[in-house]
Amino acid sequence: MVEIVVRLARENPRWGYLRIVGECRKLAVRVSATSVRTILRHGLGPRHLDARPRAGPSSWAPNAAGMLACDFLTVETMGLTRLYVLFVIELQHRRVHLAGVTEHPTGDWVTQAGRNLLMDLDERASRFRFLIRDRDTKFTAAFDAAGMETIKTPPRAPKVNAHAERWVRTVRTECLDRVLVRSRRHLEYVLNTYLKHYNTALHRGIDLQTSVPPVDITRARSARLGLSNASMYSVDSFTNTAPRPERRRSFASSSLARLSRRTRFRR
Repeated sequence: MVEIVVRLARENPRWGYLRIVGECRKLAVRVSATSVRTILRHGLGPRHLDARPRAGPSSWAPNAAGMLACDFLTVETMGLTRLYVLFVIELQHRRVHLAGVTEHPTGDWVTQAGRNLLMDLDERASRFRFLIRDRDTKFTAAFDAAGMETIKTPPRAPKVNAHAERWVRTVRTECLDRVLVRSRRHLEYVLNTYLKHYNTALHRGIDLQTSVPPVDITRARSARLGLSNASMYSVDSFTNTAPRPERRRSFASSSLARLSRRTRFRR
């Protein structure tokens, strides 16, 4: 257990105590945040990892299954063109949906993007009753009449829509700040690829679970770390003699590599 905690922390320096606890749970290894902190302080020295206690469930938690939140974020391209991204996040599992990307977010475009998203959700759309949004003028009355009850945040109170605002920070830190965006189509490709990664394996969701658990995620992660089903609970299996798996490149590094190859090919 000690070796696997140290290894996860060394190969993922941005992860905190709770993130490591969640990844260990997916490998069927039970460890507390306090134990992770103690292991890392002795194995890696002092680290600035977040071990603050988290608040308990709030009063609206039982209603989170029927709530969505939406917001805009802006991205500057290499040609200094400002693009607007409309996204929607599910409050129960923190699953994010990309509604659309445009240079001119008019009221008609926002309304149509919302309708397209409802069509993509199909039968799941009936589960959601409330939509949290700010008071941006791009959200028109036609958008509010799309099929869900709209909850408007108070003026100049972004913390009320905290889940959407927090995801904006996440996508900038993990993806957009590391990629040079060329055009709208390029941004759509980058965000769609990132969301596939984010919704299945990247972030720490409710109860340290991912929003869209992939099939047999425990076996897949164990195989990536060189573990077998028989040795999953054994501390001896995490020795230095075990074959070291190939380290996966980050999403941003992969995107930059593909962009570089395309540029050389065009030349």
